[in-house]
Amino acid sequence: MDETQVISIAVDEYAVGAFIGYLLILVGIGIYSSRFSSEGISEFFIGGRQINRFVVALSAVVSGRSAWLLVGVTGMAYAQGASAVWAVMGYVIVELFLFLYYARRLRNFSETYNCITVPDFFAERFNDKNGYLRIALVVVFLIFMVSYVSAQFVAGGKAFASSFGLTQTNGIILTAVVIMGYTVLGGFLAVSLTDMFQAIFMVFALVVLPFIAIWDAGGLPQVLSQLNNMEAGFADPLAIGFGGLLGFLGIGLGSPGNPHILSRYMSIDDPKQLRWSAVIGTIWNVLMGWGAIFIGLAGRVYFPEAELLPAGDTENLYPALAQEHLHPIMFGVVVASIFAAIMSTADSQLLVAASSVVRDLYDKIIKKGQKITQRKLVLYSRIIVVVLVAIALVLSLIAQELVFWLVLFAWAGLGAAIGPTSILALYWKGTTRMGIFAGLITGTVVTIGWYYSPVLKDNLYELIPAFLLSFLATWIVSVFTQKPDNIEEAFVEFKK
Repeated sequence: MDETQVISIAVDEYAVGAFIGYLLILVGIGIYSSRFSSEGISEFFIGGRQINRFVVALSAVVSGRSAWLLVGVTGMAYAQGASAVWAVMGYVIVELFLFLYYARRLRNFSETYNCITVPDFFAERFNDKNGYLRIALVVVFLIFMVSYVSAQFVAGGKAFASSFGLTQTNGIILTAVVIMGYTVLGGFLAVSLTDMFQAIFMVFALVVLPFIAIWDAGGLPQVLSQLNNMEAGFADPLAIGFGGLLGFLGIGLGSPGNPHILSRYMSIDDPKQLRWSAVIGTIWNVLMGWGAIFIGLAGRVYFPEAELLPAGDTENLYPALAQEHLHPIMFGVVVASIFAAIMSTADSQLLVAASSVVRDLYDKIIKKGQKITQRKLVLYSRIIVVVLVAIALVLSLIAQELVFWLVLFAWAGLGAAIGPTSILALYWKGTTRMGIFAGLITGTVVTIGWYYSPVLKDNLYELIPAFLLSFLATWIVSVFTQKPDNIEEAFVEFKK
């Protein structure tokens, strides 16, 4: 292409039509799921533990990716080259481990003790009679989850603005309304089914687009040759320093601490099927990750300078490359895949945040011991989802330029606080309630402190030291504090 030509993304009626069709399918899934999700709080928040292994596999991996994969990883590969693949490998490896080992223990225990939420698990595992541990977990969830959802709304507004010519503010509002609509209607079942549907969209777009773009550029050898001519080692995945490699791989440490991923493991109908889900989920993770990397690499050939992209923003690479190489209807599918990534994360986080308010605060603490009908709890859950959307929407509208850093905070903060503590709770009999408190506090404080120390942050992603220190704090405090009484019984359930 002419290197002096700056690309602008034009609105096409076929692309708009394809995207509207996608949105109608999402709303239809919400309506279809509404009757089942109205039966009770277990159905609304974890699908009554009746979710199929294929749905669990796709929903678990897609809910963890968000817009970061489609706009973040593609832009990262565009700027840094093939070494960005290690950011993908980190979470692929960790989530394979979670499917194969971690998930079954969590699923078995949660069924035996009727745990619907992650705080439920911790409360039962550590005999949290006064509810203080449950409250601490809820506070952590709400701080990070509302911020995370706000960032997804902003990402949606940005995608609408770059793809269909709407203002970013209108795009944010439209994104919030669509996500709220099918989440309120269908609960966890709707969220899981839409995740599965959106995972198919994402893989299709992430595989087809780089294949066509690389083919049009003369094939992979030609693309790699051009990239190396632009910058030595650009196409070499090993052209990265040790600190960068460690930081990229460390991204995966966030997965065992993000409750919207963990709730998928709790929802599967048969825990023995989690190994099958591990295979499908890993294949999907690899396809999506490698697709994003190759989009970034191919995009660098077509747009050698970032100034050639819409608004000079590397996060617009994905739709810009799609418009150059795909039919307008297919371009609409690509835009839909961006929203699939956004919505599959935001809807899951809304459910987790709502469950922490209704199940963990209202049902288990405020109304402890009182009989509340399941339909009333579902109604309250839907109201809380609307309230959380409103809060996140306000935050996203007043802090459009500042909210994106909260994504890294949310992923790192949850990963460092919940990840080490949940792993030790599942695998070490010596873990204590006070040890969990120590891990939660340490993970959160170190994440924030490291982030705000430029000398530290510039050398290592805050999740890594925060995760390790949280693990260490949990272990040390547990050694010197009293263990719960039901420990042997719990580990029998883990090993079923």
